[in-house]
Amino acid sequence: MRIAGMRGAVVGLSGGIDSAVVAGLCSMALNDNVLGVIMPCGSADEDALDALLAAAQFGVRTETVRLDGPLKAMLDALPGANDMARANLKPRLRMATLYYWANKLSYMVVGTGNRSELMAGYFTKHGDGGVDLLPLGSLYKGEVRKLAMEIGVPDRIISKPPSAGLRMGQTDEGELGMSYDELDSALRAIESGRLNGIPTELLERVSRMKATSAHKRRLPLIFEDVQ
Repeated sequence: MRIAGMRGAVVGLSGGIDSAVVAGLCSMALNDNVLGVIMPCGSADEDALDALLAAAQFGVRTETVRLDGPLKAMLDALPGANDMARANLKPRLRMATLYYWANKLSYMVVGTGNRSELMAGYFTKHGDGGVDLLPLGSLYKGEVRKLAMEIGVPDRIISKPPSAGLRMGQTDEGELGMSYDELDSALRAIESGRLNGIPTELLERVSRMKATSAHKRRLPLIFEDVQ
């Protein structure tokens, strides 16, 4: 942040464990120079309450920006589409909101993605993947839980089912079709080359997820004109 000439961090507070951990780490590193932005958008009321709980735990000031109206305006302006196209508008509206506050305050946007989600491609390109820093990017989901307990994230947040908040009742593990423990074990096995004890079907599925989402983890490819 010093090299970039920035003064602090903006974090999207979802009410989940990842954003609570990131808010806590940013508070430890940057003291008062942290803003948590709560962005309800067809999400459960308890998510906003948990976001406020995390902010209070770590002394992070907050702003709440309701995105239900902008989402409706976007959907009204666009032709009908599938669930994925509609759902991905939410994280992209949230990304734009976070960068508004970051630009306003000369802060950086600090993302909440963890290694499990990044390697599996379980994030929205230019949505929750559109950030400046990823402090949890090298930690599997199970490691994030341990870190959450270490730094004092409230138990209520640690124990709730992870959800991206894309649809009411949606959970990450339900959408992934596997538990985070299964995802972590498969990713570790694939990256280490030690595949014994992991079901073949799980390994194949996670390998496909990793391969098909490779474009999400790199900068846009640039065509080099070879003379």
